[in-house]
Amino acid sequence: MRPAEDLFTIHSEAQFDEPPVMLYAFSGFVDAGAGVRMAADHLLQALPHRLLASFDADELLDYRARRPRMTYVVDHFASVEIPQLVLHEVTDESGQGFLLLTGPEPDYQWQRFMAAVDLVIAHYRVRLAVGLSAIPWPSPHTRPLGLTVHGSEADLLAGHVSVLGEIEVPGHVGAMLELHIGQQGLPSMGITAQVPHYLVQYEFPRAAATLLQGVAAATGLVLPVDALQPAAMQADADVAAQLSGNEEFAAVVTALEQQYDQLAAVAGGAPTGASDLTGGRIPTGEEIAAQVEQFLSTLEDHDDPEKQTDA
Repeated sequence: MRPAEDLFTIHSEAQFDEPPVMLYAFSGFVDAGAGVRMAADHLLQALPHRLLASFDADELLDYRARRPRMTYVVDHFASVEIPQLVLHEVTDESGQGFLLLTGPEPDYQWQRFMAAVDLVIAHYRVRLAVGLSAIPWPSPHTRPLGLTVHGSEADLLAGHVSVLGEIEVPGHVGAMLELHIGQQGLPSMGITAQVPHYLVQYEFPRAAATLLQGVAAATGLVLPVDALQPAAMQADADVAAQLSGNEEFAAVVTALEQQYDQLAAVAGGAPTGASDLTGGRIPTGEEIAAQVEQFLSTLEDHDDPEKQTDA
C-alpha cells in the first residue's frame, strides 16, 4: 500500500483547546433521503468553518460512476464541479470546535483512506469519531423519525435500544471506519436516521435535522437544528399534497401509522419508528432487519457501475 500521507493535502492547521469530536458524513450509498448530505451542507452553511485538508479525488473517486456536473452555455462548456472529499474545522454555536470530514463516499483504496483518517485522528488527538448515515425504514412521515445508534462501546449507546439482530449488509466506508476506529481503541459510533422507505429517493430535510439532533445528544455539540425546520415543514407539506390526490399512497401511510402507534404503545410510549404493512401485526426485529438488508442489497447493485448501462 502506498503511503497514506500522500492521499491528502494539508491547507491549514488548527489548534483545539481539548481533543475534538470528529464527524464523518459521506453522501452516496447509505444516504436515504439525502439526509447525510444535507446535514453536512447545513453545518458548513450555518457555522463558522475553515478548510484543513482535502483528499485526492482522482485517487479515490470513480468519475464514471458519479459523473461531475458540467455547465454548458450557448456554445461552450463554462464550468465543472469536481467532487471533493474534505476535512473542515467547524465551530459550534457554543464556540466549541470539532472536525467534519465530508464528501462523496470513496470508490477506491478504502484501506489506504482509512489509514489516512488514522493520521488525521492521531494528529488532532480526536476523542470520539461519529459517522452519519440514513437508511430506509418502514415508518410513516407523519410520525417522529427514529434513530439507530451503534458503536464500539456500551456507554456510547445509553438510552438506545436496537430492534435489529444480526444481519449482513454490503460494506460501506462509513461502517468500515466505525469498525476500524473502534478496533484501534478509540470510541467510535454511528448515528443512522430511519427514513420512510417511500421517501428515500427524495430530499427529506427532517432526516438531516434528526441526524443533527442525534449528534448533539451524543456529543454535547450545540448545532443549528432549528434552522432546518422550515425546509422540513415544506417537505412535509409537499408529501401531504401528494397524499391528498392518491388513495393508494394514503392507505399505505395510514397502515404505517397504525403499526407505528401499536409498536409505540407496546414500548410504553417510546416510539422507535418500526412498523410494517402486515395488517395490524407488529413486526419482529428479524423482519425489520430483513427489510433493511433487502433494500441495502438493491443499493449495492445500483451502486456498481458494472451493473449499469453507461450513458
